[in-house]
Amino acid sequence: MRTSVVLVLILFLTITTYGQHRNTTVDTALPVPGSTGTVTLSLAEYDRLMELASRKPKPDDTAPLPFVLSRAAFKLKLVNQTLVGTVEIDGSLLQNGNVKAPLTTGLTILEARQSNNPLPLLQEGSSHAAILSGPGPFAVSLGIASGLIIDAGRASFVLPVPAASTSLLTLELPGNHANVRVEPGLVTSRTSVNGNTIVEAALEPGKPARVWWTTREVAAPVAQREVRFLSDIKSVVSVGDSQVRLTAYCDVTVIQGEAAEFKLPLPAGYELTAASGTTLESHEANGGTLTLRVHDPSKRNHQFLIALERTNTDTKVEAPMVALSGAQRETGELVVEGVGAMELIARESGGLRRMDFREAAAITRSLAHFPLQAAFRYNRRAADAPKLNLEWTQFPDANILSAVAERAIVTTLTTVEGKSLTEVTLRVRNHAQQFIRVALPQGAKLLSTEIEGQRVKPVEGDDGSRVPLLRPGLDSSRAYTVSFVYQNAGTRFTKNGAYDLGLPKLDIPINLLMWEVSLPDRLEVKQFGGNATAAELLPGAAQDFLTANTENAGDVDEGSMIVQNEVQLSDLQPGQVGGIVTDVNGAVVAGATVTVVNQQTGASLSTRSDTEGRWVIANASPGPTRIVIDSPGFKRMEHTMDLAALQPGVVGTTLQVGQINEVVSLTGASNNLMTIDGVRKIEEQARQSRALQLQMPSANVTNLQKRVAGILPVRIDVPKSGRSYRFVRTLVMDEETRISFNYKVK
Repeated sequence: MRTSVVLVLILFLTITTYGQHRNTTVDTALPVPGSTGTVTLSLAEYDRLMELASRKPKPDDTAPLPFVLSRAAFKLKLVNQTLVGTVEIDGSLLQNGNVKAPLTTGLTILEARQSNNPLPLLQEGSSHAAILSGPGPFAVSLGIASGLIIDAGRASFVLPVPAASTSLLTLELPGNHANVRVEPGLVTSRTSVNGNTIVEAALEPGKPARVWWTTREVAAPVAQREVRFLSDIKSVVSVGDSQVRLTAYCDVTVIQGEAAEFKLPLPAGYELTAASGTTLESHEANGGTLTLRVHDPSKRNHQFLIALERTNTDTKVEAPMVALSGAQRETGELVVEGVGAMELIARESGGLRRMDFREAAAITRSLAHFPLQAAFRYNRRAADAPKLNLEWTQFPDANILSAVAERAIVTTLTTVEGKSLTEVTLRVRNHAQQFIRVALPQGAKLLSTEIEGQRVKPVEGDDGSRVPLLRPGLDSSRAYTVSFVYQNAGTRFTKNGAYDLGLPKLDIPINLLMWEVSLPDRLEVKQFGGNATAAELLPGAAQDFLTANTENAGDVDEGSMIVQNEVQLSDLQPGQVGGIVTDVNGAVVAGATVTVVNQQTGASLSTRSDTEGRWVIANASPGPTRIVIDSPGFKRMEHTMDLAALQPGVVGTTLQVGQINEVVSLTGASNNLMTIDGVRKIEEQARQSRALQLQMPSANVTNLQKRVAGILPVRIDVPKSGRSYRFVRTLVMDEETRISFNYKVK
C-alpha cells in the first residue's frame, strides 16, 4: 500500500511539472514548494523509499486475555455451624508484568498464600483479587469461611465457583447419613468415615453452587418396618434409523425401613443391555421385571444406571418410560436425542410437561451423546399414565473424519540443479479411509509407496494421486506407518536469488509435521520464510528433531516425556536449587535425573532436566547438600555443597561419557556454586551447540541417500554431504506447507 502511494505521488509531480515547463532543467534534489520543474530522484533515494514501503508492521503479540483459571478445588469442613477450609486456585498469566487476577467473590478470606508465602489481596466490594507477575502459571491457596443457612429440616450454603476449567468440592459433615445435594453440580463420591460423611462433587464453573443436606442418625431397629422410598428418574431416549435406546439414571431415597431390593418393570419389546450402581450387588431380568439387589440395605440413598434398547425400522414409536414399583413419590425428566440429522415431532400426554432442554439437569444432559430434540419433566400421580409418541424424518449422514495423521516426518534432499527428492512418513490412525489424496507439486512424480514397510501400488486420479491406507493383513485398530517418496524437477539454482519449496496437500489432518531440508554445502542460505516455523526457535521441537526418526515416530510414552521448566536459572529464589547439564562438547543433556539430598535430615527431592538441559527444585532445605545427576551413557556426577538459606544454589554440570556405575565426585563451593554470568555463558554455549547439531543431517537423510543408490527407480545425483534445516508445523488441514529462503552460491 505504501509503495503504491509513493509511486503515484512521484508520477503526479512528474506529469504536472512536465506539462508546465517542458524544457526546464532541474537539480536532483526535491524542488522548493512553489517552484516548477521536473522532479528526479536519485537511485539511492528511490531504493530508500522502496525499502520503507516494503516494511511490514510489527505484529501485535499481546495476549487476548490477561489470565486464565485452570482449576479450583474446595476443601470444606463443618465446624460449629460454620464452614471453614481452603480453596486451591491454579491458572496461567498470559501477559507480561503485573496482572490483577480476580480470585473469588462473596467469601470470607482468612489468609492467602502463594508458594507458601503470604499473598496480599485487593478487596473490591465482595470480590477479592491478587496482583500476580506474569507470564507463567500460578497457584494460590485461600483460607476461607462461610456461614450456613438453617431451614426447617435442612442446612445449606451458596458457594461462588470461579470460572475455571475444572471445579471440585470436598465437603466433610458430621453424621453417617448426610444426604447432600449440589445444584448445579454432580456428586461423584459419598463415604462415611469415623462418624462423618465425606462428599466429593464436580461443580459447574462460573456459576454459584447451592449445597444443601439433611442429616439422620440411624438407631438400632427394634422391629421390621415397611419400606418407603422416593424415586427421581432422569431418562434419555435415543432414536435412530435402526434402534431405539433408553438410558435411565434412577436416584432412590429411602425414608423408612431397609430396602434390600427394588423392582423395575421393563417396557415390552426392550432388552436390558446394562445395569450398574455404586450400591448394586446383583441384578436379574425375569418375566418382564428387572430386580435390583443392593449390598447394604441400611443405606439411605442408592443410584442405578439402566440401559435398554430394541431394534426399530419405522419412523414412529412410543417412547419407553420406566418406574420403580412401590415408590411413594416419583419425579423425573425425559429428554429425546436424535442419532444423526433428523426432524422430530413429539406429542406428550398423561402429566408430561414440556420444557426447554437447556433447563434439564446437568446429569440428564451428560447422559446424551447427540443433539437434543425435546425435553419434558413430570411428577407422577396415582391417576397419571405419562405417554410420549415420537415421529421423525431421518436425513442422510454427512462425511465424518475417518483418518488422522498423528505425526508426519518429511525429509527433502536437494541438488545444485534444483532437483529434489522428498520422503513423507505418516503415523496414521485410520477408522475407515481407503486412500489419501496427495496433491503433488507441479511437475512432481510419485516414485514409491509403503504401508508398514511393504510396497503398495498408488492410484492416479484426475484431482491427484491416491496413496493406499489399507492392505490385506493390516491391523488398523492401532497406529501404523504409511510413507511415500516423490521427485520434483524444481528450478536450477543460479549464482544468487530466492528459492521456494512446498509439500503436497493431504486430505487428512496432521497433528504435527516435522520437515528436514538438506541443501548442498555450496549454498549460503539465509532469511527463511513461509508458513512453517524453524525448529531452533522452539526448544521442545528442536529436541524432538534430535531424537526422532522414521522408525520411532509413532506413539510417545508419556512417562518419558520431558517438560519445560518455567523458572529461568537467573530468576531463582532462596530455597531453590537449579542448574544446567551439558556434555564435554557443550551440548545440553535433556532428561537427566537430578536428586537433591539434605545430608542432615535425609530428605530428597528429584526432577529431570528439560529440553534445554536446565533443572530447578524448590523448597530445598539449607545445610550440607548432595546433588546426584544420572543420565544413560554418562558417568554419575555427585556435587557436595553447603546450601545457604538466604540465597539460591546454581550448579553447572558437565557429564563425562562412561558407565552410570562410575562416579565423579566434586566437593566444595568453588567447584559447584556458580555466578549468574557463568550460567548464562554455559547456556549460550549450549544454544550454539544445539544449533550446530540441528544443522547436521539426521539418520533420515542418510537412509534416503542409501535408498537412492539402487533401490528407488530414480536417477538423481544426491550430494553426499550437506547442511540440514529443520521446520515444524502443527494442525495441518488440507493445505500446503511452504518455506522460502535467499541463497548465494559460494
